[in-house]
Amino acid sequence: MLVPPPKPRGAHPAVAVLAFDGMTPFELGCVVEIFGIARPELEVPWYELSVCAESPADLRVAGGFTMRAEHGLDVLASADTVIVPGVADVHGEVSPEVIAALRRAYDRGARVVSICSGAFALAAAGLLDDREATTHWRYADLLRRRFPRVRVDADVLYVDGEDILTSAGSAAGLDLLIHLVRKDHGPGVANEVARRLVIPPHREGGQAQFIQAAVTPVEDSTAVATAMAWALDHLAAPITIAALAEVARMSRRTFIRHFSRQTGTSPLRWVISQRVTASLTMLESTSAPVEEIASAVGFDSAAAFRHHFTRAMRTSPSAYRRAFRAPVSPARANPPSTAVG
Repeated sequence: MLVPPPKPRGAHPAVAVLAFDGMTPFELGCVVEIFGIARPELEVPWYELSVCAESPADLRVAGGFTMRAEHGLDVLASADTVIVPGVADVHGEVSPEVIAALRRAYDRGARVVSICSGAFALAAAGLLDDREATTHWRYADLLRRRFPRVRVDADVLYVDGEDILTSAGSAAGLDLLIHLVRKDHGPGVANEVARRLVIPPHREGGQAQFIQAAVTPVEDSTAVATAMAWALDHLAAPITIAALAEVARMSRRTFIRHFSRQTGTSPLRWVISQRVTASLTMLESTSAPVEEIASAVGFDSAAAFRHHFTRAMRTSPSAYRRAFRAPVSPARANPPSTAVG
């Protein structure tokens, strides 16, 4: 089958998402929300999204409704970015037609992405052989057994292999999709999209914190939120647990307990992640030395900044600046949002 040549990236990059019979709507909805809604206010070339399926017939969707995709696998194979939001059965076989379309897309140079169980489709196509990848923690052992050549990491929210990217459970798909926007348009645009969705632009940590974790009711969440808001207003200054607890009007031990229950992380790790996030737009839009940026976001030294930045972003501040530095309009040169969802 002849595959149309890919559209050049930069104008309106073509994104295709695979719909299938028996799918759940959340993952597809995340893709549509990120890539399918026009965002002219961002003043960057946005994406053209196509929902694709093997057949033009109605598809059953979990929750008791049906939908019909407008495009077939030929459009999937010709897109710039191909997203597989899951598979109908993690124990079943992926159709040869879908495997062929994924192979054609990858061989042609497309960026191939999976959300949650979608990693099983990529693995079935051989795209994850001898690569690091992730999936929902419940499926990690099964993915290892079915596809032993895949190096499965069940502790991360997503794995960026440049041309192939995989994410953990459903909500981690949003983390990966925002990451794609960040790669394509820089942290300023990604932060604005995340703000519209009321989600953090970057979450520290991995899915290990969610494995078999009980949901504990949070008492006095308003006090914790007040302390978080205060910290965001004082990132450049020294921030201690004692100071945060005082703002929350709690004892140090009580504050740590409530903070961890509400956020899934410790107060100081959260502060560090917010400081790293605050540095992104400065790296992208200014030529300030790393030492100056480190001080501006509250790190004691450039060495501490580099250490925590590399740990969170899996690259150095200098490498990040080379990848994302681009001319920006004055409206784009504002400090990034550090709001948390």
